[in-house]
Amino acid sequence: MKTKTLKELFLDELADMYDAEKRIVKALPKMAKAATCTDLKGAIEKHLQETHGHVTKLEEVFQTFGLHAKGKTCEATKGLLEEGAEIAADFKGSPAINAALISAAQKVEHYEMASYGCLHEWAGLLGNQKAAALLETILNEEKAANEGLTDLAVTKSNQEALCESGDATEEQKPGKTSAKSRKPVSLDVLGKHPLLKPLKKK
Repeated sequence: MKTKTLKELFLDELADMYDAEKRIVKALPKMAKAATCTDLKGAIEKHLQETHGHVTKLEEVFQTFGLHAKGKTCEATKGLLEEGAEIAADFKGSPAINAALISAAQKVEHYEMASYGCLHEWAGLLGNQKAAALLETILNEEKAANEGLTDLAVTKSNQEALCESGDATEEQKPGKTSAKSRKPVSLDVLGKHPLLKPLKKK
């Protein structure tokens, strides 16, 4: 049996991600439609445009290896997108819909970041710097998209879901400061307090 090479592994994963990106292009408009938060809808639509660009960049990566772009079914992305569609249906009309959509989207982003991280490294090891640069661009855009979703979740969607569901405590309601979020008093500050200075030895 012939031993598989790193190049074969690279091209196999590349085909996997080519299929994944094409599936994501079809799924993102549905997620944007399901979102009730204007900022989230905008973030998804922005990433849709980036994803179209990812498909094109992956085609260019194939070309750097003298090949035509060809995908193979990405079972992981297929499953994650199906789960996302189920979540959108289950939480339709719920105050938690945006938090649910962000969760589903970030699962896909994390899979993509892991995959592109490997592809970028392997392209460099194979000596294909053009492919490595294209993959690094995609990787950075996926990271930025994920960070944007995290910001939306923390600053908006999670709290909206909690407050509107009636599960929020007094400290978690808008305008309240959580005890966990209060900064601890520095010991250095305490040491400078005139009433807390150590006694001098006689």
